[in-house]
Amino acid sequence: MLAWIAKARAALLPPAAEPGAVLVDLGCGGGLLAPHAQALGYQVVGVDLVATSLQRARDHGVIPIRADVHALPLADGCADAVSAGEILEHVADPSTVVAEACRILRPGGTLVLDTINATALARFVTVTIGERVPGGAPTGIHDPRLFVPPKVLVQACARAGVKLTIRGIRPALGQMLRWLITRRGEVAIVPTRSSAVMYQGWGVKERR
Repeated sequence: MLAWIAKARAALLPPAAEPGAVLVDLGCGGGLLAPHAQALGYQVVGVDLVATSLQRARDHGVIPIRADVHALPLADGCADAVSAGEILEHVADPSTVVAEACRILRPGGTLVLDTINATALARFVTVTIGERVPGGAPTGIHDPRLFVPPKVLVQACARAGVKLTIRGIRPALGQMLRWLITRRGEVAIVPTRSSAVMYQGWGVKERR
């Protein structure tokens, strides 16, 4: 599912405005976002704490940086786009991570993110069900205490000059059912009216 969510996140990115445009991928993991971002013209810099993940990301053409996303070793305004996907529900202070993402984003640059809402429904879907589905998320990977209310991210972005738009997302139900039965094919991640479980956010840093 991480690959499907990465593709949906990439769909929020604009094409690179110029050659050499940089996208910084926070919590890049093995570099699942990279092929989509590179197809849009970005050079991808990946930040993660896990050395083995960074090695896999390097194999996908990512420039790896081993660092804590709460304190990025990157200059202000160095990125044309920043992604924070499937990371905010695993960090101690998502407001600080988003503030760092906005700090390194240049004026006019785009921030994209996705995470899990802090609701009882999200806990049920992602932990009670999701971690028990064969081939799904590993047991214990999610700590519901770290799930993130959208308003936390909206407020943190607003303080940094980014107006964040939020929308819910979910797997396409028919395709998900097919995958559960066959374990074949791709499942589209589609918008939904409710942001009670998973949601995306995106915004552009204002020019001051």
